[in-house]
Amino acid sequence: MNILLLGGGGREHALAWKLAQSPLCTGLFAAPGNPGIAEAARLVDIDLADHAAVIDFCRANNVGLVVVGPEAPLVDGIADSLRAVDIPVFGPSAAAAQLEGSKGFTKDLCRDAAIPTAGYVRCTSAEVALAALSDFSLPVVVKADGLAAGKGVIIAQTREEAEEAIRDMFGGSFGASGAEVVLEEFMEGEEASFFALTDGTNVVAFGSAQDHKRVGEGDTGPNTGGMGAYSPASVLTPALQDAVMDQIIRPTVTTLAARGTPYSGVLFAGLMLTTDGPKLIEYNCRFGDPECQVLMMRLTSDLVALLLSVAQGTLDEASGPSFAPDPALTVVLAAKGYPGTPEKGAPIALPVAPDGAKIFHAGTMLKHGQLVASGGRVLNVTARGATVTQARDAAYALVDQVDFPGGFCRRDLGWREIAREAGSAAD
Repeated sequence: MNILLLGGGGREHALAWKLAQSPLCTGLFAAPGNPGIAEAARLVDIDLADHAAVIDFCRANNVGLVVVGPEAPLVDGIADSLRAVDIPVFGPSAAAAQLEGSKGFTKDLCRDAAIPTAGYVRCTSAEVALAALSDFSLPVVVKADGLAAGKGVIIAQTREEAEEAIRDMFGGSFGASGAEVVLEEFMEGEEASFFALTDGTNVVAFGSAQDHKRVGEGDTGPNTGGMGAYSPASVLTPALQDAVMDQIIRPTVTTLAARGTPYSGVLFAGLMLTTDGPKLIEYNCRFGDPECQVLMMRLTSDLVALLLSVAQGTLDEASGPSFAPDPALTVVLAAKGYPGTPEKGAPIALPVAPDGAKIFHAGTMLKHGQLVASGGRVLNVTARGATVTQARDAAYALVDQVDFPGGFCRRDLGWREIAREAGSAAD
């Protein structure tokens, strides 16, 4: 089967690496891809916003499955266009992708389906938001409603910070994404990520992870798209995972299906583990980045078979996903200046990764034959180990062999889980 993968970041490199391992994959294309993805796929130049061009390529190359990596094409309706001409696609419709495309949409769905989440108010103007602030205690969470590359969330410690965030968002700091703002109650607890596959009717769990959003060590500084992650998240015990499936994931799938907008693809639930149980922070309608990298490092199932069963509505007939017990951890090497304006063009020289490790390209390009940085998050150095501590040590050992003077990374990834492992060892 020929497969077309849409996207060109670290998540897509991890997907391409795993898709290419399937015996069902006879040919893999990626648009636009990146130099790392080119190791597993043939790169093609297609404008992802040009749905007709994507369809024409699929027809000309006998593509039997399209895998959509990033969220923007899904919100733009690429999956609808492909389904309309009977091309199997892994990814939700534009209507269902509003789960990520609009935070207010998701909050309203939670209200309607009695899904546990933080209290909130949707605001369509700065005046409304500033007036609503008095209804919230501090700290308060201020979110741009639309897609903001993981950066449109401000946890304001003071009313002045909240007011500044509101004015910035409505003033255009996040473009059209800030045309509406959601104010949320601040939830206390530990964050975790949970993944599930659904074909609109059937649902299966697809692993857990924990990421590190803040740019600085000790979880300081502004939010980013993610500075690293590890999987699995031991804080998501089997009992908690059952609760998440029963109280959050399945009600979401059931509600969307009842509305006539069934969800087909991966549901990525960002969770807060509170004293009252798990609560939904937000949904993403695609695999996380960099969570996908650690999930793919651990996945032992045939990814193509799983994604095809979702696309064809036969998930109940497929073998469920299986993962290696060994944890995996990924370190994001970012360009200086990130998450602000990253410095592009810095040269990179990569070592050969040992067994159990992989360097995924996230923001790279070739310039006159030289690998250089082309984005904010540039590389994802990923490794497995018998424990998160060992995976961390292996990942950082590989980081230290990467020649990228224009880059930086956090050095404290996995600190919560490593502390738990040290405590268990002491006991």
